[in-house]
Amino acid sequence: MRRLRAQVRSFEPGVQLLMVNQFGINLGFYMLMPYLADHLAHGLGLAAWAVGLVLGVRNLSQQGMFWLGGTLADRIGYKPVILAGCALRTGAFALLAFADTLPALIAASAATGFAGALFNPAVRAYLAQGAGERRVEAFAAFNVFYQAGILLGPLAGLALLTLDFPVVCGASAAVFGVLAVVQARALPARRPTADPERTSGWRGIATDWRTILRNRPFVLFSAAMAGSYLLAFQTYLALPLQARTLLGDGNGTAMGVVFAVSALVAVAGQLRLTDWARKRLDPPKAIALGLAMMGAAFLPLLPGPHHRVHELTAVLGLGGLVVCAALLAAGSALLYPFEMDTLVRLSEQRLMATYYGAYSTVAGLAVAVGNLAVGGLFDLAARAGVPWLPWTALAVLGLACAAALTGLRRTGHLCLAPTTAPATA
Repeated sequence: MRRLRAQVRSFEPGVQLLMVNQFGINLGFYMLMPYLADHLAHGLGLAAWAVGLVLGVRNLSQQGMFWLGGTLADRIGYKPVILAGCALRTGAFALLAFADTLPALIAASAATGFAGALFNPAVRAYLAQGAGERRVEAFAAFNVFYQAGILLGPLAGLALLTLDFPVVCGASAAVFGVLAVVQARALPARRPTADPERTSGWRGIATDWRTILRNRPFVLFSAAMAGSYLLAFQTYLALPLQARTLLGDGNGTAMGVVFAVSALVAVAGQLRLTDWARKRLDPPKAIALGLAMMGAAFLPLLPGPHHRVHELTAVLGLGGLVVCAALLAAGSALLYPFEMDTLVRLSEQRLMATYYGAYSTVAGLAVAVGNLAVGGLFDLAARAGVPWLPWTALAVLGLACAAALTGLRRTGHLCLAPTTAPATA
């Protein structure tokens, strides 16, 4: 903790505030979202299709709008978009406390997602610009705050849930309201790098998007990295499915342990992993190693059963889940700071928020499509009696992504010269 404090204090006040802000964002979000589906299904009595629709709208409005959020940040400045996102999520979570009709729930869910699409690219672009050549260190510290919010958010929400679900919504809304006020008062304004040749209006936006799509190294890097987001998401899809196979309806506590281990590994190991990698590896090698670790994380689950089993096998299976979650978190923590820094270098520090937004959109689409494939593999594995199939496919995906990154490095697509921090407008 002392080391983290010293590293955070070495950055300018705006960067420090955004790190704390990210903890608050995840605290408020994960305080509510893990319990929303249960509230919709059992608290409001919605049909399963309606629950899926509400949750799907939130995901679509966030992942599908990241590119637009990044574009707005590059056009009007980072701070206004960050504030707009926090204010919008404040209102959306407050609405969830009272909404009891499907249209109101859909509106609140869409607003929640779009709020994330606004502030996520802007926060990362602001952080990258403010940290200058110390981006890797900044994003490493940033990820500690990010994961700490994921760790503590569900615990705070569970405690508040003993009172009532609207109390959880009110507390989450209050967190984002406080973040909006604090940043409005204390976050220094920071605009993207000035570009005298940049065109205004929709024509200029279209030109920006074409510039990004023609950036071949960026497109290839995005494609190679998309699988990492699908792998990371399996903490919320494949691992809970396996826990239910092992324990039936008693899987909730086990998944609580899995989530806690995942967050604790990232919080405790992030700075050490980053320091180790900076001394021994170049950024593409560090990213490739992280991807390989994420793929290898699924190997302990290969011998897992596909039917409910006796107590000893269940214990061994749960041990495999914990190891898998820990390796996924460690691999993600290893690659994350170098991944974010590589995006800045590929953008040449122009249109950084738009690049981050486009990258997040690609990742979101990969997760949406990939989860359908993973679900299909689980169904196929159950019918054919081959429980190792989904885990093998996920492990192969991680190794394939690592091989793709290694290929990009060898062909020179990621051999970028260090950039210097440009003056801001």
